[in-house]
Amino acid sequence: MLLLGAVAYTAWVLEVLIATGLDPVRTYVSELAAVDQPLGGLFRATDLVAGAAVLLAAGTALTVCERRPWPVAGWAGLLLFGAATAADSRLPLSCAPTVDPECAARETAGLVPATHTAHAISSSLAMTGALVGVVALTVAARRYGRGTPLARLGPPLAAAELAATAWTLVAVAAFEAGKGTWLLGAGQRAQVLLVALWLAVLCVHVARGNGDAHGDDDACGNGDAHDDDDTRGNDDARGIVDVRGNDD
Repeated sequence: MLLLGAVAYTAWVLEVLIATGLDPVRTYVSELAAVDQPLGGLFRATDLVAGAAVLLAAGTALTVCERRPWPVAGWAGLLLFGAATAADSRLPLSCAPTVDPECAARETAGLVPATHTAHAISSSLAMTGALVGVVALTVAARRYGRGTPLARLGPPLAAAELAATAWTLVAVAAFEAGKGTWLLGAGQRAQVLLVALWLAVLCVHVARGNGDAHGDDDACGNGDAHDDDDTRGNDDARGIVDVRGNDD
């Protein structure tokens, strides 16, 4: 589910192969899914798949994982991300404000459908959930799963994600103030691409945790590759290791 979510969340890269009429350097990613765009239905469908897949993965993890604060916070963040992304797909923009001056004017005057406001809220919630998930599960991997893919690659991806988010927020503020787009599209595309890459790394982390007979890489982010796992391999079906460190 995590891998499916990561792939579906990068469906916007199809704009490299298919002419969309939108400048990827200047436009919101969500404008690809606007009602008046020719491929809007496709991108709304991929957003729905991405959100539903991550929602299912996070819900499953919260059900089966041991209740440690960092993993719980991280999976809860991804649960919010998945739910809000799915909601995003059902609340599309009616037009593309960064390339359509008339659309931008109507949006400023409050003459666009209420879905514009709802979309802004759901998008903000989605990215908030993604940031919480990225940071919290990366911290969990560093604390409990040293040597795992997420512990190694999570920190630089998290740092890059925070930087891309700051870039996007500044660009959005500039656009709304009528000062141009400030490479808004490039910043936001970097932001969502980094989330997808991090989800792929998390997927590898989870897969290795489930496939290791000794539980060295706990899929829930709870396993310690050095001293927390019971070397007897007495992990239960949920991948929860003996955290007392009572190794044989």
